[in-house]
Amino acid sequence: MKLLYSLTSPYARKVRIVAAEKRIAIDLEQVVLADANCTVPQHNPLGKIPVLIMDDGESLYDSSVIVDYLDQRTPVSHLIPQDTKSKFQVKRWESLADGVCDAGIAVMVEQRRPENLQDPSWINKQWSKVERGLQVLNDDLGQNRFCVADTFSLADIALVCVLGYLDLRFGSKLDLDDRYPNLARLNASLASRPSIAETEPPKA
Repeated sequence: MKLLYSLTSPYARKVRIVAAEKRIAIDLEQVVLADANCTVPQHNPLGKIPVLIMDDGESLYDSSVIVDYLDQRTPVSHLIPQDTKSKFQVKRWESLADGVCDAGIAVMVEQRRPENLQDPSWINKQWSKVERGLQVLNDDLGQNRFCVADTFSLADIALVCVLGYLDLRFGSKLDLDDRYPNLARLNASLASRPSIAETEPPKA
């Protein structure tokens, strides 16, 4: 199997962490979506990463689909609970974390436009989604050791990935320690976990 990814993609990082935790060997191929010769659209019609290319040439895309596949591929270290209630709690965390990430990316893309073409109301709308989402995640976590059922899971992975991306793109604007202390605590406690440390995005 081969994963098309970039070092800064939080969604690709989620897949890489899951593969490491599950001890599944995947060939990694870095891509640059802006390159004219980028092969991603040949494997995902939406032109997005990550894309997992199977040994038979079939492709899986959308990080949520890929991690579901990897988690079911072997019984080692299940990251999505088998219990129905816990499973959907984990998927809810993943969905909200990914949604916060989507909003953060929308802000970043808009801010890269020439300043006279930027839409401040659009930026504020998307950043409000980031803040509301982080607040809900912070409140839901409370003083728990992990996001769901006191066990490391895909929920924790998705959270680490969105926080890593927001820190990379927005730095001090996030104000994680003061505004979302529960998230900051969990993020710090997981930072040295090998799968997380080894996939940390490069600093800009």
